[in-house]
Amino acid sequence: MGISRRTLIGGGMAAGAAVWGPSILRAQTAPSVARTVRLVNGNITNFDPYSTTTYHNVDYALAIYDTLFALDSRLAPQPQMVGRWSVSEDKKTYTFELRDGLGFHDGTPVTAIDCVASIRRWLQTPGGQLVKERAKDVSKKDDNTFTITLKEPLELLLDQLAESTNYLLFVMREKDADRPPTDPVTTRIGSGPFKFNEAFFKPGVRFVYDRNEKYRARQEQPEGLAGGKVVNVDRAIWEVISDPQTAVAALQAGEVDFLSDPPASLFPMIDGDPNLVLEDLHKSGDDYHLRMNCLQKPFNNVKARQAMLHLIDQEAFLRVINPNPKYNRIVTSLFGTGTPYTNDANTGWYKKGGDPEKAKQLFMEAGYSGEKVIILQPTNWLPGSNAAQLLAATLRKIEVKAELAPSDWAGLAERRSNKGPVENGGWSIYPTSAVDLSYGDPLSAGWMTMNGQYYGWPRSDDYESLRVQWADGTLEDRKALARKMQHVWWEAVGSVFLGQSISPIARRKALTGLVSFPALLPMWNMRKA
Repeated sequence: MGISRRTLIGGGMAAGAAVWGPSILRAQTAPSVARTVRLVNGNITNFDPYSTTTYHNVDYALAIYDTLFALDSRLAPQPQMVGRWSVSEDKKTYTFELRDGLGFHDGTPVTAIDCVASIRRWLQTPGGQLVKERAKDVSKKDDNTFTITLKEPLELLLDQLAESTNYLLFVMREKDADRPPTDPVTTRIGSGPFKFNEAFFKPGVRFVYDRNEKYRARQEQPEGLAGGKVVNVDRAIWEVISDPQTAVAALQAGEVDFLSDPPASLFPMIDGDPNLVLEDLHKSGDDYHLRMNCLQKPFNNVKARQAMLHLIDQEAFLRVINPNPKYNRIVTSLFGTGTPYTNDANTGWYKKGGDPEKAKQLFMEAGYSGEKVIILQPTNWLPGSNAAQLLAATLRKIEVKAELAPSDWAGLAERRSNKGPVENGGWSIYPTSAVDLSYGDPLSAGWMTMNGQYYGWPRSDDYESLRVQWADGTLEDRKALARKMQHVWWEAVGSVFLGQSISPIARRKALTGLVSFPALLPMWNMRKA
């Protein structure tokens, strides 16, 4: 799961300005300043889009790879690499024909066998599980045509091929895709609108993308991730700047054009600069929540998990996540605040300011007897770090023995895989977040499952028996199903919300044409005056 649009800008740049030198790169490169865009975005350490699913990794993949289908601004699937498609009368066989002019960056053509290998790899990710369950066969028909044959009809097939914010179906060369997702792809060759510039790549510091001159864009206007991916610049340079003030100063000085995640404390400074704009580009906030280890004390007892629902004062947590209330809101629905399935079923637990006395009572009913509660604190993700510290203080107020375990996000990600007790390196709670849009897709969002497979490992057969029905039926059917699922979720408490915060981007006014889409940053269509 990604940790929201908010970036983990760290590693490789301890002092920011000390080693950051855009003027040096400018002297080395041919594109003019007007044809080069500089963006401050997160670091990438693993380039396989399925090995790690933070949103800046998906941003990278959107630039380098292409997709068979893509979601438009209304979140409807539209053909992208596919030129034509058809479905059999029994709705079990889908035939897809690639559009003309598709080629990889190494000069080889994109063929149906590349698509088949890429689909088969994607089926092994959490995003492809539904299609994997229904698929009978994925096979090549000829060089430009492939088929997906289903065991039973799946009305959401095209949606599944197009969506899932963290597990988009990217088409790779067969030799890259012919491996499980656990075996990372190390090459950076796709068929997308940008090519990765290996010569100017500096790990942890700089990522350079050049316009793919041979890319043939669709003729439609860009809309969401769909339509024509027309690149209007020659080069896009991602800078990794660890210090927020250094990043904002670079934006003000015109050394960079775009800042993906300006700190809320510096919003007034950005607002006051006539050359800069704060923009809600993604149109979907980040929903912050807590994952609890349901296998170990005290949260292996549902009463302790219910206690957390009553303990959390969302407004207090949002103040440390983003002190500007303009960008914050309360979340009580499992399905977020802005999806078609947002509802109020079984939300009576919510109380403004929280209810610490009720929480303390529920911990007692859970048999809590002073066990150590280890909170994983991601030190290089400020909102998460602040939330972890406030959580520790809040638990101590009701006499729960809370301890912080600070590390960077990479360390947290490694430790959260440990299912053992805290004495053996395990954990109790950690903060995380995901874009609000993702809460509308319980089939792809691992954090909306209760099958004992996702971090925290909550399990509820009642909930899962409802979730498996999601793929069938109409929108209205899914809305009714969402209410039933949410009722069970808040009884079993698979996670606890801290609230939602919108993360605006900051840009220079000279940079225009940025594509708006929840959480992600497509780099096509943008222009620089």
